[in-house]
Amino acid sequence: MTTDTAQRRKERIDRGIKVRSDGIYALLSWRELAYLSVPRLVLILGILALPLLMPGMYWQRVISIVCIYAFLAMSFDFLAHYVGLVSLGGAFFVGTGGYIAALLNTTFGLPPLVTIPAALILGAAVCTLLLIPCLPLRGVYFAIVTLMYPLFMARLIEALDIFGGTDGILGIDSFTNPWVEQYFVVVMVLVLLFGLRRLVNTDLGLVLRAVKDNDQAVRASGMNVTRYKALAVFIAAGMGCLSGACLVHTYMWAGISQFALDFSVLPIAATVIGGSGTLVGPVLGCLILVPASELLRDFGTLRIVFYSLILVTFIVFRSEGLMVYGQRKYHQFQRWTEI
Repeated sequence: MTTDTAQRRKERIDRGIKVRSDGIYALLSWRELAYLSVPRLVLILGILALPLLMPGMYWQRVISIVCIYAFLAMSFDFLAHYVGLVSLGGAFFVGTGGYIAALLNTTFGLPPLVTIPAALILGAAVCTLLLIPCLPLRGVYFAIVTLMYPLFMARLIEALDIFGGTDGILGIDSFTNPWVEQYFVVVMVLVLLFGLRRLVNTDLGLVLRAVKDNDQAVRASGMNVTRYKALAVFIAAGMGCLSGACLVHTYMWAGISQFALDFSVLPIAATVIGGSGTLVGPVLGCLILVPASELLRDFGTLRIVFYSLILVTFIVFRSEGLMVYGQRKYHQFQRWTEI
């Protein structure tokens, strides 16, 4: 190392527009407007273009599954990062929403565009009611209890032979058109993504973060902590039930496999890879993990080893997640300065 290099060091500098735009958008030029809007436009246009860029119907269906997992991943990220409730009950949400949509379709003949929002609301209400007794729990205790719900529901359906038993519910209607299926789930990802981003920046989001940081202080302020936790669970369960309803209409079948732990584990892995607390990060994680799962399908159960290697690599070398790393690099630049 030369003498000149030894007397210099790298420093990170926040770009001026970043400093001014945290609370107030003070746009002084088209360059600054582009600085704020281009990442959002790239995200929106990129997601909307995904079905068009896929080489065939198989990979278009994979994009639908990516979006369905993205609902779950955003649900997990919202509860864990903004409310402090680590939920392993993603499969519980998926199964509840899927069975409600399937029963409404096969019993009452309602079309998918009616059963899906109905399953979202009814499923979220059912899940919230069942989880209300668990809301005083926090940390690993809440996580363990939520993990028991999908296991309990699957065994209950199997033992009592209800809702089709182990055979499941057949004859469920699909979407009227493959493009309707594609763009319904794609648009819903964007709606939920920007809706959640707006929600966490409102007064309600501030209260939810306060519940996470110090629920005793919130309770001392005269607010009902259980009510706010229940509202957050309702929102998260609604997203999970939406994924289950879309899943049964995509595969035209509902069964106890929708309570499988894959629906609880993969969203967590996607959140770790994409970056917790960003909401966009879990979507990015799903865009990596779900296609990787399809590419590794020929390896059978050995693909779990590849999953583990991917997770370990990200945890060791990029524990903050891709999105957090990308945001930091985008908002900062490095330069050499004299010591």
